Amino acid sequence: MAKKIITREQLVQAACELVAEVGMDGLNMRDLAMRCNCSTQPIYLSFANADELKREVFRKIIDVYTQYITDEIASNKYPEYKSSGMAYIRFAKEQPHYFKYLFMRDRSHETSNEMDAVFEREAERMAEYGISHDKAIAIHTHMWVYVHGIATMFATGFLDWDWDTVSNMLNEEFFGIMSRFADKK
Repeated sequence: MAKKIITREQLVQAACELVAEVGMDGLNMRDLAMRCNCSTQPIYLSFANADELKREVFRKIIDVYTQYITDEIASNKYPEYKSSGMAYIRFAKEQPHYFKYLFMRDRSHETSNEMDAVFEREAERMAEYGISHDKAIAIHTHMWVYVHGIATMFATGFLDWDWDTVSNMLNEEFFGIMSRFADKK
């Protein structure tokens, strides 16, 4: 009887599917092995430990999130900066477990990481409005808190607004903050 070979990439993909269904806390070697129809041995041969597997899953989730932003920007439905906010909310609605893992976990013990780079990239998108980097960081911080609140409510099933309502709310908040910061020297 031939042995079934399962690749590291297949294990990561299956782990991502498991996380999408039950969240990162539900990812364990036994359930992953059951999903892959194998023993835990191939998993432990492919990854030094569960933390290494989780780091790979984290990278894949970042890739999924980044693709949401790329796709929203490519749609040309909104200006680039607004597209990133709409993508953030859409990601929360469509991938709630991924969103919760990336943006709703305790990060107090973490040092700067890939998520900080994502924040910085979004602030840089503000350049299209011709404002300084410091103002961009301040405005983006306000907008991120606002967008994160809406996204969190989507991810937790607290609300389910239509996209026009979300778009209008982001416009109102953005232009309100822009006008407030325009008055500051």
